[in-house]
Amino acid sequence: MASTGGDRTLASIPDRYRVLLEIGRSLTGTLSLEELYEEVYRETSRVIEAAGFYIALYDEEDDVATVVFYADRGETREASISYRGSDSAVIRSGQGSIVDDRLEQESLLVIGDEASDVTRSAISAPLRHTGRVIGAISAQSYRRKAYSPGDLELLQGIADIAAVATENARYVQELEKRRKEAERIEEIGRLLASSREWEDLLGQVTRAARELMEVGAASVWLREGDSVRIAASDGHLALPAGTTFPWSDRLSETFQDSDQPLIVKEISSSPILPASIRERVRSESALLVPLVAAGKPLGVLAVGHGAGREYTDDESHLLQRLASQAALALENAKLHADLEARSLTDPLTGLPNRRHLQMHLDRELAAAFRGRRLSVVLFDLDNFKEYNDTLGHLAGDRVLREVGRILVEETRAMNLAARFGGDEFISVLSDTDPEGAQLHATRVAARIATAEELAPHEITVSFGLAHFTAGMKSVDDLIGAADDALYRQKDSRGS
Repeated sequence: MASTGGDRTLASIPDRYRVLLEIGRSLTGTLSLEELYEEVYRETSRVIEAAGFYIALYDEEDDVATVVFYADRGETREASISYRGSDSAVIRSGQGSIVDDRLEQESLLVIGDEASDVTRSAISAPLRHTGRVIGAISAQSYRRKAYSPGDLELLQGIADIAAVATENARYVQELEKRRKEAERIEEIGRLLASSREWEDLLGQVTRAARELMEVGAASVWLREGDSVRIAASDGHLALPAGTTFPWSDRLSETFQDSDQPLIVKEISSSPILPASIRERVRSESALLVPLVAAGKPLGVLAVGHGAGREYTDDESHLLQRLASQAALALENAKLHADLEARSLTDPLTGLPNRRHLQMHLDRELAAAFRGRRLSVVLFDLDNFKEYNDTLGHLAGDRVLREVGRILVEETRAMNLAARFGGDEFISVLSDTDPEGAQLHATRVAARIATAEELAPHEITVSFGLAHFTAGMKSVDDLIGAADDALYRQKDSRGS
């Protein structure tokens, strides 16, 4: 009989096969990686002494082995241990090993809390799958010479089964992750497609990026001339929205003719950002993806991690998919905003039109009912019809545009100057008394009468003022009062 350490014995080789068959049935039915590691430990400790035990998975590309499960004297522990995989003889050679004693001098990983109380002997076996070493499994004992070649053979059998089960569980986990990502991307796409407000849309994009990428910072950069503005950001590591910095030549070189992602491994030494911004950034690494719609660059979607790291192709592709959705939604929102602006703007003068005026007056009248002062001034160009008929419509259009320009310059930002129709214009003066409205109207009339492009043609303007009073019930009452005042002035001037 072959000794397996302690008082465990396996009577025969068929018994070993029976054990492996039972372990195989147990492990292959486990699809959660965390549950799988626990099951590997339970099954191994059932047939091999395993006072200490660990499982490590190996990333061949980065040559990093990471302990994913660790147990000591029957208690599982939190493990956060990584080491260079090629330093491990088991991983490097793909062959198992036995250490009979002095484990602390011969093993990369020794289990135990103190130098005087650590495991002394161990067997370790590689996790092998389709010709690759994907990790290692190790059972350890606090006794010297606890293991035999038969134990190593049995552990290797367990490791071979565990490797297949691990890859199966990884595959299922990856499929589930991809399914959830696809569902989330589709959900985000619907959400973005239904959003028309630019600010809300940018917020949705950054929140989605941070959630999908599991990062500490996500932001949308928009290029504005020779500078970049962070239009939206999310996460505790993110720079605040509104932050600006120069658009760098490196960004232009990277994104001008490419829609490929840019990985920044160390932000602190990267020329992507100016030094003044690098000093403020709390992320150590970043992934940047251009936002491109209809072949036009709109900006950049950026995510950052607090620690330096590599980004996988899968992560890059995921952020690219989100960036594509976001760019299309942003372009649609921009088109919608442009259409909305056109529907509220007079195409000749660029001033707000009657629809915009009505919406503004509805809000201002509601404030006036609550006690805020409100005045309007209605302007009408004198003898404009005759001028238009004599010099032509193009000359008339130039006059209307110049009058609109003067009105904008003479109107405070909180107020509104609009084209009322034909050769009539209107100023809506919030929180303004009749005297203030009179001063505004007089200034506008004086500027029109003396404007370089208007004075040679003797273009003048008449105006009528109205101030909101308690007897008024609607916008029409207010504008009607201004219209009455206008025609009283025109009648008094004989025009």
